Amino acid sequence: MPDALAPRSPVLLDAAAAAALVASYGAVSKGAALKDIGRIDGHMRRFIGLSPICLVATADASGKQDVTPRGDPPGAFKVLDEHTVALADRPGNNRLDTLKNLLENPEIALIFLLPGVTETVRIAGTARLSVDPELLASMAVQGKTPKCAVVISVRQAYLHCAKALLRSRLWEDDYAQPKGSFPVISRIIGDQLGLSEEEKKAGEARTERAYRDGLWAPIP
Repeated sequence: MPDALAPRSPVLLDAAAAAALVASYGAVSKGAALKDIGRIDGHMRRFIGLSPICLVATADASGKQDVTPRGDPPGAFKVLDEHTVALADRPGNNRLDTLKNLLENPEIALIFLLPGVTETVRIAGTARLSVDPELLASMAVQGKTPKCAVVISVRQAYLHCAKALLRSRLWEDDYAQPKGSFPVISRIIGDQLGLSEEEKKAGEARTERAYRDGLWAPIP
């Protein structure tokens, strides 16, 4: 754990001081400088094919950013060729942050994680939406096809080293919190919005049903 709490109001560097700080770092290693191969090779294809979760970053036309997790059984993230990856758009809360951002700005970046492996795969490029029946059928889970897919044209692709996951011990149990340590999301949102206890309980029931019955298809 950190040695001490951070100060309440940290001192922030101005542009010149920040530039000097960045310049003071050591030179990038040859391997790190050259590791972006700009395509999905066999190692990354296998990693993505086994990965059950990725983090997806997009931004709107003004540059306001969003990052969202996308989870699926292994094999649902599709590497169509060395420059194309596709993700299913599963049922959610219909905020549609990612899809709306892509309508304004096609830039996208992803990090794929693989439980038990401390390296990650990073890709970036541009994305468009697809409702191609064959593609959607290949992403079906429990007989349920997604409403659409996000298809990424890859221009950047590389492995990221293990230091972050080693520091966080993500795949260990060291920092795992006991089940029930946090209220369910609907109760937390209810607290934030000042809802009544009755409204919070109704929200908890909706959340439970969505988690039970709405993972792969919208609840009628």
